[in-house]
Amino acid sequence: MTLRETKPGQEVKVLRVKTESGLKHRILDMGITSGVKVKLIKVAPLGDPLEVTVRGYQLSLRKSEADAIDVELISPSA
Repeated sequence: MTLRETKPGQEVKVLRVKTESGLKHRILDMGITSGVKVKLIKVAPLGDPLEVTVRGYQLSLRKSEADAIDVELISPSA
């Protein structure tokens, strides 16, 4: 499952970032690394961008970036 497939309120653990080196380094620089917990806060009305909480701060990601992040579900939406 990818980060893009999660629903608002769900908390997930990042398994890996699967993309070319430029985008991969950008995602890693934002603090999204293997093993980190990410919570999807909300999705914009047209589906792009997604707002997530990672390492105590809020971050907006494009759908294409979220597609490159493999995750596993920790907690279902509230």
